[in-house]
Amino acid sequence: MNIVDIILDKRYGRELTYDQIMFFVKGVTDRSIPDYQTSALLMAIVLNGMNEREMTSLTLEMADSGVHDDLSYVGDVTVDKHSTGGVGDKITPLVMPLCRSFGSKIVKLSGRGLGFTGGTVDKFSSIQGFNIDIPKEDFPKLVKECGMVISGQTPELAPADKVLYALRDVTGTVDSIPLIASSIMSKKIAAGADAIVLDVTCGSGAFMKTEDRARELASAMIKIGRLAKRKTTAVITDMDQPLGRTCGNIIEMQEVYETLTGNGAQDVVDVATVIAARMIMMAGKAGDLNEEQLVCECMNRLNNGKALEEYLTLIRSQGGIVDDNGPLYVDEPVELCRIKSKQSGFINGIKADEIGHASVMLGAGRIRKDDVIDMGAGIRFLKKRGDEVKEGEDLCVLYTGKNSKIVKGSEHYRDIVSRILNAYTIGDIKGPQRSSVIDVLTEE
Repeated sequence: MNIVDIILDKRYGRELTYDQIMFFVKGVTDRSIPDYQTSALLMAIVLNGMNEREMTSLTLEMADSGVHDDLSYVGDVTVDKHSTGGVGDKITPLVMPLCRSFGSKIVKLSGRGLGFTGGTVDKFSSIQGFNIDIPKEDFPKLVKECGMVISGQTPELAPADKVLYALRDVTGTVDSIPLIASSIMSKKIAAGADAIVLDVTCGSGAFMKTEDRARELASAMIKIGRLAKRKTTAVITDMDQPLGRTCGNIIEMQEVYETLTGNGAQDVVDVATVIAARMIMMAGKAGDLNEEQLVCECMNRLNNGKALEEYLTLIRSQGGIVDDNGPLYVDEPVELCRIKSKQSGFINGIKADEIGHASVMLGAGRIRKDDVIDMGAGIRFLKKRGDEVKEGEDLCVLYTGKNSKIVKGSEHYRDIVSRILNAYTIGDIKGPQRSSVIDVLTEE
């Protein structure tokens, strides 16, 4: 068997065999297949696709390219959650304590952010003392004591995916449902969970720009999950505007705390409770509650302090510092300026991708993996889609950390302000509203 024949088979639209896919993934992992040939096959897959058997074979082989986490020490059904990402996505820090309040045990491996804003690991890192790099041998102790643990992903998890991901990023082969689905699911399967809930975002601030593409990706991952014997659910959520009232790191974690004290933005509450309810059901912890009742009970636990108690327990268990006012953070967001509306009317849209790029320019995200995040940087939204605004009224507030080098009035500053103003669409008539939770898809 040789890689050229495999490239030619896919170039002409033929189905790859399991042995061919196994040969390819092994060659990617041990680097015996050069990058130019790997890239050629990736492009052939982009152009001619893969069926669900090929996708599943690719996923399982990528998962098997490294270690599999053994979660048997949890002693219960484990449910993992993954988001395809977006601007202001702060759902993981909410669903973990919500699920724990029902008795679920949560082991969560998350990545650092690249682009837009920080990832979940970065957001937890904004809390003073919080240790996000937990050795795997310490997981059982933390799960026994706290019922939850969150840590950065280890290099041993699906190493083939890391090679392919890096090549896709520089060869124009990112936008492929089979490659996206296998990348996500290989890491979830290797992480060892019994069931998986996927938050598939769609809109301007998401990778999937349209609902149809989000459904296509969700369906592909559900099919992979079924063939891989993992119960899989996908929740299609809106990312056509930023999620919640903030994007950044510290200010998003401050919003998480606000939500856990009963003061959450409605879109954040809706997404978090629907995803948490599905995770609780799949973990077998719903008791006599049906899904609708479970969503309502999750909302209750955001208001009555039960989820907050679990959240603070998680923070303390991993070294985070908490006082009477909640978690303490590594920096203090400093107001840079307020962006004012140029006209009166109704907010009919906020381009989340433009807001995301502006937040990176403020310092809240990374362009390169070695970039240092300004934990205090971010944006607080005072007006969102559907809100009425008067000319001269504040649309949002920009923040930086105390040591930021951004100078008011500089060209860089003006570019940020211009990008944010261009993100807002304001009309004379209130436009149609869009639900934050679009659909829930399960195994067919």
